Amino acid sequence: MKVKSYIYILLFVAGAAVGCVSPPDDFPTAPQITFNSLEFIETNTSDTLMVSVDFRDAEGDLGLSPRDVDPPFNPLNFQTHPNGDLVTYGTRPPEAPQFNDRDWVIRPLVGTTIVNDTIWVKINPDQYNIFVKFFIKRGGNYTEYDFSGPPFYSTFNGRFPRILSEEKGRAIEGTIKYSMLSLGWNSIFRNDTIKIDVQVQDRNLNKSNVVSSPDFTLSQIKR
Repeated sequence: MKVKSYIYILLFVAGAAVGCVSPPDDFPTAPQITFNSLEFIETNTSDTLMVSVDFRDAEGDLGLSPRDVDPPFNPLNFQTHPNGDLVTYGTRPPEAPQFNDRDWVIRPLVGTTIVNDTIWVKINPDQYNIFVKFFIKRGGNYTEYDFSGPPFYSTFNGRFPRILSEEKGRAIEGTIKYSMLSLGWNSIFRNDTIKIDVQVQDRNLNKSNVVSSPDFTLSQIKR
């Protein structure tokens, strides 16, 4: 129980704060981002790693609302057998993973029906609109620290809210400040030199360029 509770809190991701202004009209259709800053904020509860990126976008179709859960933004893709039946843990094929909190859900709501079983699912990456990867630098080489595998089976990818309330497209620019909350930043990275990669995606599933932070340690960016 302690391990599960710790992992859940460790990988909780907060929302993003966004500011924008009206720029010229010659902006790219796919979002364009540049790295802005990183801050590490320690508290008595969860610590925060906050990354800021500047963006430019021609249509302003950035951000997802809580109502954006239908395809292509649905959180999960339920796996089925060739006959169309859902893959349960009891009927899983040889290639299905062992039970974990990422690949299996218990009593999910499928459509309008609660299924009283454990169902194989695959995460839909398009439910997110901001993507974050972590890399540790050792001996001059970077190795990705992958939260999606064991023991965490989770991600720091997330969603930031719609920037424009209206559907009519217009060019925008501004800054996205994305906060990631964790009890484990210090225990995982300690004094390691790390960097992060960030990418965003608009509602037409156009991905931005990937931007990398400079190398840093947590103590160097502590606020």
